[in-house]
Amino acid sequence: MRKGSIKRETKETSINVEVNLDGTGQSKINTGIGFLDHMMEQIAKHSLIDINLEAKGDLHIDLHHTTEDSGIAFGEALKKALGDKKGIKRYSSATIPMDETLSRVSLDLSNRPYLVWKVKLAVEKLGEMDTELFKEWYHAFSQSAGITLHVENIYGDNSHHIIESCYKGLARALREAVTVDSRAENIIPSTKGTI
Repeated sequence: MRKGSIKRETKETSINVEVNLDGTGQSKINTGIGFLDHMMEQIAKHSLIDINLEAKGDLHIDLHHTTEDSGIAFGEALKKALGDKKGIKRYSSATIPMDETLSRVSLDLSNRPYLVWKVKLAVEKLGEMDTELFKEWYHAFSQSAGITLHVENIYGDNSHHIIESCYKGLARALREAVTVDSRAENIIPSTKGTI
């Protein structure tokens, strides 16, 4: 089993994360931010990666630190679980429809973090969460996991649908990219010999 766990402690947050790349999509998420919990549950469900994440943060100030640090800790745990990345498919792209919305997520588990974010939302909040924080979460996650990550909403009107399709797209892309390719089980997927 490819597993990773991280404990992240700062003056602003305390976060414990456990991931199992070879899981069944089980999750136990508690960030104190309902909408973020819902999105991370979507990642687990549709990636088949088991995720346990418990976060305590300075929500009395705002949701920024807890959102960002949850992305960092999840990314670090995922990277740890991947190890040397031997045999993984590495690349993936998923295009996800949700009612009137269509979003695409493409990624490379390259150890070269980069985020391209082409998502515009018409509202300032979803639930209690400021919508500008979604980009912060994706940026923190891509940086700490070492993922080149492109997230694009192709079209859509409902902001909830747009964001949820982006998280489901991330989940489906991760599911494919972390899968071990039976044709290359003992090979690191890079001409450099390392990722």
